[in-house]
This record gives sequence, structure tokens and C-alpha cells, in this order.
Amino acid sequence: MQSIDALFDDYASYHRTKGNKVYHRLGIPMIMLTLLGMLARVEIGPIDLAMIVIAASTAYYLLLDWRLGLAMLAVSIVMYMAGAAMPMAVNVAIFVAGWIFQFIGHSVYEKKNPAFFRNFVHLLIGSLWILSAILPVAKRANPSTNHVH
Repeated sequence: MQSIDALFDDYASYHRTKGNKVYHRLGIPMIMLTLLGMLARVEIGPIDLAMIVIAASTAYYLLLDWRLGLAMLAVSIVMYMAGAAMPMAVNVAIFVAGWIFQFIGHSVYEKKNPAFFRNFVHLLIGSLWILSAILPVAKRANPSTNHVH
């Protein structure tokens, strides 16, 4: 498993322009909020699919960095509750808008395909990368490369 520093460095290499970073700061939380809101409606016995996604992603995040993992768990719980409270049509509309923001960032500003086209795990890393810029709780060898400015 790659280290969090290696994952962040690779992810950052696909997100160098200010415009792309701005669109990602908007789009990734929109996607996360609404994905959890939509998956909260898929019941699997006493739990739902969003809970399973949160548990699995939290386990991965904790392996990468326990401080960021715990912070992301708190963010995930808040987004789960907010997304589940929103009507499905609102979740779908915001989800689509979030993805449009991602592709605007890459096509208009970065001129480079999204990182997850090459490494699927970057679908999980993007939200953690943004959180680390907002809430730098983990120590990094070179934190300036990890922050979204």
C-alpha cells in the first residue's frame, strides 16, 4: 500500500492550477455529500449502503493516517446525515453538478485527465487531500505540496 505522502504527491501532480483546485474544493464535497445521501436510501438489513461505504473508506483512511481518518469519519457522518435529509432529486442534481465541476477543472484549467483515470484509488484520496489542506492534522514530510491553495 502506498504511503499517504506518495498518494498526495501523485494526486497533487494532477491538481496544480488554481482554477482546478477551486473547482475541486467545490465539486468533491458536493459529490461526497450527495453520494452518501443517495446510498443512504439503499437499505441492506438494518444498515444502508452509505454506512458500508463510510466504514470501508474510514478503515482505509485510518491505515493511511489515523488523524485524518478520524477527521474524515466526522466529516462523513455529517455529510451522511445532511445528504440523507435532502430529497433524492436534489442529491442527483448536486451530484451531477459536482462531477461537472471536476471535469471543468481538468479540461479548462489543468488540461490533464483526472488522477482517477490512472489510479482508481484517487477517487478516495481527493476528499482526504482537500481535508488535509483545510485541517492539517497529520504531519507530512513536505506539507506545502499537499495543500490546496
